[in-house]
Amino acid sequence: MLEQFVAVMPGTLAPALLVMCLSVTLTVGEGRDKPVSHRWRLYGVLLGTVAAIVFAALRATAVINQRTFVNQPVLTVAVVVDLLAIAAMIASPWILKDWQRHKWLMHLANGVGALAIALTLFYALPDVILQLTIWVEPGETAFTSAMLLRALGFLLGIGASMVVAAIFRTMRETAVRASFIAAAALMTFILFLQHATGLLQIIQAHSLFFPHILFQPLVWSINHNNQMILAQAFVFLIPAIASIVAGFRTKTKPQAGENEATVRRHKAFRRRAVASAVWSLVAMIGVTLTLTVGEAAINQTPTLSPPEAYSLKDGTATIPFSQVEDGHLHRFEYKAKDGTVMRFIIIKKNGGAYGIGLDACENCGDAGYYEKDGKIICKRCEVAINLATIGFKGGCNPIPFPYKTGNGKITIHTADLDALSAHFQ
Repeated sequence: MLEQFVAVMPGTLAPALLVMCLSVTLTVGEGRDKPVSHRWRLYGVLLGTVAAIVFAALRATAVINQRTFVNQPVLTVAVVVDLLAIAAMIASPWILKDWQRHKWLMHLANGVGALAIALTLFYALPDVILQLTIWVEPGETAFTSAMLLRALGFLLGIGASMVVAAIFRTMRETAVRASFIAAAALMTFILFLQHATGLLQIIQAHSLFFPHILFQPLVWSINHNNQMILAQAFVFLIPAIASIVAGFRTKTKPQAGENEATVRRHKAFRRRAVASAVWSLVAMIGVTLTLTVGEAAINQTPTLSPPEAYSLKDGTATIPFSQVEDGHLHRFEYKAKDGTVMRFIIIKKNGGAYGIGLDACENCGDAGYYEKDGKIICKRCEVAINLATIGFKGGCNPIPFPYKTGNGKITIHTADLDALSAHFQ
């Protein structure tokens, strides 16, 4: 359950906060006194979610093998739309004021917000949705206590992100509006940095002339992704402090000319202001514990075993049966022609056949596999691989490649490995 929660909550927090921020900064009017574009952000949520589900399904079934083919154009548009969304948030007081006199500007802001939401959901949710593929481990029945705990962790992760966003949203009525707009703009700017990091990572992997001036910031951003997620929550300290200040500045003692009803309203406002700020601090602490204590607890996985030696001659790798016939996982390393260091694994299956594939999968990349209690387990998602399916495409199975068996040995043409080096880049 904890693994699912820690995997899901950080992945859904940014989209939840973005939807909340745009809702607070761009909502205007009540009932019929709303622009026709006020539902566009909801359509953005639906479009982004449906597209993410479709994309995740295509990845899970290996219809799409390289997600960068889709993510690169998505992120290219996203970094531009993020900046436009920040501009819309900052300009929201002027956009919302007398919006009927410049409806086109209101529609433009809502359109930008809808597009930002759709792109963010489409980029963030597939990895979250793919967690569904590990609810039931091979050999388990569909309904077990372990499966139910994983499902509960998944749902709690999504629920926690929504609750955190909802708690922060309560400060819209108690904090100075400028403080909330500042927090919303900063949160979206951090989201922009995350999208820019993903885009630069793709460009760097496929470019021989990546500018050195961008390399160090890229490495820093990749290595500090959790800190950036924390920062997205902690920027709401700004409205939290403003909320507390506004609460304590409110007079709760009767002033000249004030009636009891006014005094009660002031007292109620102070209580709401302090409560919303305190609950926001609790939410920030919860996010912090998830990304520190929670991740530390689930990341206690064994390191990958060292690669074994084998014969490599004239473009052919040769591994004798005697080296891999004990039924345990054996890992090998190969340096492709493009310089990429690759790994592949071999294990003798129960029927006497050999399970052979890359030490990587379509869902979790090159995290690799390890052996525990007779099971082969993906290091990243902790799913146990059905030995019978090793050598077949799909899910969290090792990515297969051609090989031959005979004369007491396994032979692999290195050209087949070279063609798959992208999985380790």
